[in-house]
Amino acid sequence: MFQRVMNFLGLGPDDEEGEEGLLDEVNEEPELEPFPSSRRPTVVSLHTQKQVRVILAEPASYDDAQMIADHLKAHRSVIVNLHRSPYDQALRVVDFLSGCVYALGGNMQKLGHNIFLCAPDNVDIQGTISEYLAGEARSHLR
Repeated sequence: MFQRVMNFLGLGPDDEEGEEGLLDEVNEEPELEPFPSSRRPTVVSLHTQKQVRVILAEPASYDDAQMIADHLKAHRSVIVNLHRSPYDQALRVVDFLSGCVYALGGNMQKLGHNIFLCAPDNVDIQGTISEYLAGEARSHLR
């Protein structure tokens, strides 16, 4: 293996050929492969995920929050509707999910009253609903 590397770099032993042998080699046309066997092109898929999946969750209690965290760990966005949860349980779910989202480097946005979007780090969220609603309210007042 070492000898092959040395020959490739041109540092191998010199052959005792004369000038005529070198001229014969120059005149011959080398056979060219489209891709040398050691350097085959690598095919990389541009679509890493076939489809984007958003999960809708309506946790009834704090015990259901772990299922939502599992979806976030699997890089799926989750819309959490807390209308069915008692107020104290809903607060605990939001606290738990905000900690999970922070630990995963994601983002959490409030979409409406008791509705939240939890997104992992591979999802970019731009803007907020409050900006949109404020803009709509201003346009209706004019």
